[in-house]
Parts: sequence; C-alpha cells; structure tokens
Amino acid sequence: MAVLNKIALITGGSRGLGKDMAISLSKKGIDVILTYHSKKDEAQDVVAEIEKNGQKALAVQLDTGNVKSFDSFFVELSSQLQNKFQAEKFDFLINNAGVGLGGAFLDTTEDEFDLLSAIHFKGVFFLTQKGVALINDGGRIINISTGLTRFVGSGLAAYASMKGAIEVLSKYMAKELGKRGIAVNVVAPGAIETDFGGGVVRDNTQVNQYLANATALGRVGRADDIGGVVAFLCTADAKWVNAQRIEVSGGMNL
Repeated sequence: MAVLNKIALITGGSRGLGKDMAISLSKKGIDVILTYHSKKDEAQDVVAEIEKNGQKALAVQLDTGNVKSFDSFFVELSSQLQNKFQAEKFDFLINNAGVGLGGAFLDTTEDEFDLLSAIHFKGVFFLTQKGVALINDGGRIINISTGLTRFVGSGLAAYASMKGAIEVLSKYMAKELGKRGIAVNVVAPGAIETDFGGGVVRDNTQVNQYLANATALGRVGRADDIGGVVAFLCTADAKWVNAQRIEVSGGMNL
C-alpha cells in the first residue's frame, strides 16, 4: 500500500508570506492546498512551482471573511482531497490569509473594524472550528499573528488587537484539541517586505530604514524568513512544540 504524503492547507497562499510558506512546505515533502481570494492566476503559478518540487498542489477560491461560505468550501475540499490526493483528511492548517488595513484608533470606522475582525479573528475561529474534523489526529494548526502584539506601532490598533485575540484563541485550541494530538502554535512575523498593507515596508525607503534600524539583525524581513519556520512546525522535529508564540522578527524593538 502506497504511503500518502502529509497535506497542508494554507489560506491566502497566492502571494507574499503564504506563497513562501507553501513552497517551503513542498520542499519538506508536504503536499499543499492553498486558498486565494481573487488572484487565481498567481495561485496557479504557486501550484506550478510546488509541482516542480515534486509535490501535489491545488488552489481553491475562498473568502476567509465570509463564514457562510465555509460549509460549501469544506464540501468541495473533501471532494478534492479524494480526487487529487486520494485522501480523506489533511494534516496541517495554516491560517495565514489577511488584509493590511491601518488607521489611527480615533479614526477607525466600524466598517473597517468589522472587516478586520471578519478576516483576522472570526474567520480564523470558524474556519478552524468547521475544518478540524478534516484534520488528521496528530496534525498541526499554525495561526499567523504579528510582532505588533508585543510592541506598538501607530495606526494599527484594530489589526493588532485582532491578532492578540488570535494568540489567546490559539492557547484554547491547543488545550481542547490536545486530546487528538493536534498541536497549535502561533508564528508572529515582524516587518516584512511584501505587498501587504500596500507594500509600505517594501516600497517606502524611509519606513524600511526606520524599521531596519529598530531590528537587531539590521534589516527588515523577507517572505523567505517566515516560510521555513512554518514548515519546521509541520515536521516531526517540532512534535513537542505546542501552544507557543514564536516571533520571527530578527529582533525588533528589543
């Protein structure tokens, strides 16, 4: 009987951090299902790159801020697991999808707050709740947070607060899912050069230099600084890491 590869499901895997996570996982011999919101072509490019690494991959559309769509998503996912991967379940869930929406505390509107909550907290809560039945015992859940839950940056009160909620939720997930051998951890990136938040860290020279000066290792992060950490947490080497917040920031604001 053929041995099936482990399978990871990554939300928001078409670009940025999610893309690097997907590719890093494939380099560990893990098959990947990635979701995308609107960038189908970019998602298919990631699928092609993973397949070049010798792993199976699939891209599925999902709006992680629309909880009502989750039931139909998991029906489709179950079908795809059987057809593409000859599997009933998957092993690793990486809740990565997000939107970079900033604004001062005094200026943040209710609509902006609700959007951030829907994607960064409510969506993660219920996607995991509805999907955990499809995760194999002994699997892993990795929730992506931010260094901004430890240190403060102006104009990101709502975003950082949602991520703080995720860090607390992750501990409760770890406690309740531990009986199935499922470990739950948080990866908290620092400032990263991607298109997140309009690409401000990548494209604004002054912002980039300011953040580099605040980082012990003397630069801002890149996507490939994060993906390998997520991939490590999905290997047997990390089997005893549970309910932890792992900041991957190069030593920001020490």
